[in-house]
Amino acid sequence: MTQGAVMEDEAEFADRTEPFRKELLAHCYRMLASVHEAEDMVQETYLRAWRSWSSFEGRSSVRVWLYRIATNACLTTIEQRRRRALPSGLGASATDLSPGMPPDDPEVRFVEPIAETLVISDPASIVSLRESLRLALIAALQYLPPKQRAVLILREVLAFPAAEVATMLDTSVAAVKSTLQRARARLDETAPSQGEVSAPTDPAARKLLDDYIAGFENADTAALERALRADAAIEMVGTTSWFNGRVMCMQLLTASVGAPGDWRMTPIIANGQPAVGAYFKGDPYGVAVLTPTPTGITHIHVFSDPELVTYFGLPRVPAP
Repeated sequence: MTQGAVMEDEAEFADRTEPFRKELLAHCYRMLASVHEAEDMVQETYLRAWRSWSSFEGRSSVRVWLYRIATNACLTTIEQRRRRALPSGLGASATDLSPGMPPDDPEVRFVEPIAETLVISDPASIVSLRESLRLALIAALQYLPPKQRAVLILREVLAFPAAEVATMLDTSVAAVKSTLQRARARLDETAPSQGEVSAPTDPAARKLLDDYIAGFENADTAALERALRADAAIEMVGTTSWFNGRVMCMQLLTASVGAPGDWRMTPIIANGQPAVGAYFKGDPYGVAVLTPTPTGITHIHVFSDPELVTYFGLPRVPAP
């Protein structure tokens, strides 16, 4: 093949496959609960696809073909490691304010947040995209056996026909239907009931986010208490510590707010939920993801990783 023909082939490959890159990243993230691993899987998907491009016969659409490659790459990765979790999936809630400790088991890894800007390719589908990326759902999916997880995501989230899913996974339509039934039943057991979750653009959700930010920036614990629902929980992701109920949450928050001006926070969107990039005394601290409902915040997931601030496109130093 001449150099010109190769370049022509590469251009055709890019033209036909690049439109699916963001949605494939969202798919791999749902499978793996890690944005870093998901990005690696997307790269692996495109590498495998390019190597097979000359033999692609068009028996399925390019989109279905790419999802088949991506899903099977994710399944291989999942088989080689343990599931990712949130602190509430590792043990009972805290009964005091002892410092959060990393888990004893070095193989335990945690669900990571994802920036919405990385996965939005079609603004018309933003509502369904946000619903399928919520932290509680991502964590619940990790309890499913790998094949069940793949089938549920492909059928329920992405709405691929059973026949196409069977082709992707080299199985039968009957097996897909049976696997989906088991996955639904298992997800009902593991997915927490949070009621109606408000969209980040909902005025009530914005008010809750404003109260959360004001509570920290102004050391205003009353604002924080107003924002929390009675059954609220706070999870310190990266440790085994999580706090259940407004009373315990307020003890933690009261001990954390410091003096007015210690904290600076910038609103962002993570996992289709309102969130903040947080700075403490001028240094990046991490990201907190809120779960707002019409009756208050039910969950705050705190990711105390300073690198997340820049990952979400924020400066290392807060604006004056």
